[in-house]
Amino acid sequence: MRLFIACSAFLLLSACWDAGAGAPVFEARTGIVYDGDSFLVKRGRNEIEIRLYGIDAPEKAQPWSAEARKALDKLIGGRMLRIDPVETDRYDRIVARVYRADDDLYVNAEMIRQGHAWVYRRYTDERKLLASEKLARRDDAGLWGLPGQQRQPPWDWRAEHP
Repeated sequence: MRLFIACSAFLLLSACWDAGAGAPVFEARTGIVYDGDSFLVKRGRNEIEIRLYGIDAPEKAQPWSAEARKALDKLIGGRMLRIDPVETDRYDRIVARVYRADDDLYVNAEMIRQGHAWVYRRYTDERKLLASEKLARRDDAGLWGLPGQQRQPPWDWRAEHP
């Protein structure tokens, strides 16, 4: 009977497990890169959608979208990654801090530092990300080198294009 109760409790907890805050860090290989802030990873036979925590890259119809997607693919394409889940978003993607497994590069901050995304201040005030954006702006890196009217933050663009 104890074994039955223990197994039932384990199954119930497993079914309710959310890959959000407190979820264990895991490693997986990069699959498809969708855009500048989301991609698929493969872990065993499972495919898991990941959204980079704290950053917002241009939407597909915005200037610099293609460059942001290519930059993320160059950083992570085909590589093993360490995924540190923060939460699960409304699209059922794991929102995570992502590091390359071989050199520990913090991918979220690197995308911002290279000028391929904004810090998503609505969801974070993480110092590393803010410092990376400050450097990118100072150096006119990536999208920061575009004319001002072409640098519309994605959250403003989405509000205008529902």
